[in-house]
Amino acid sequence: MVADMRAGRRPRRPRSIDVLIGRKVEYVRLGHAVVLSFSGGPQVLVETVAHLDAPGGRVDVEPGEHPSDVLAVLLGDTVRAAWTLDGGELRIVFCSGAELSVGADADVESWALVGPEGVLMVCLARGELAVWGDTTSTRLVA
Repeated sequence: MVADMRAGRRPRRPRSIDVLIGRKVEYVRLGHAVVLSFSGGPQVLVETVAHLDAPGGRVDVEPGEHPSDVLAVLLGDTVRAAWTLDGGELRIVFCSGAELSVGADADVESWALVGPEGVLMVCLARGELAVWGDTTSTRLVA
């Protein structure tokens, strides 16, 4: 008999990440981790495959030695909504209609958010979220 590690676990509600709302993508750094840097200082680090749904269609973006530069379409775009889903998936919706999603990895950390006032959110292996600080604060730091 194999025990289900999630047995008895209550589903989490989507968790809003308001510290990103209203912020513009200022730069994208490609490499072994993809980094999206937003106005006011927050950054999202992606260390696994991400999916970008944009007007041109769906594109998979994988960090590494030869990552796709397709995320450049987000430069100057503003975040309309951002949240996490049960299981650790990150979703960011932009005013242009583009949507970035990053799922959880079974073996490693898949993404992290570093924000103002000590905010840190990390998607650990298997989608468990570790959170420090208030991710629901809407106060924009200049």
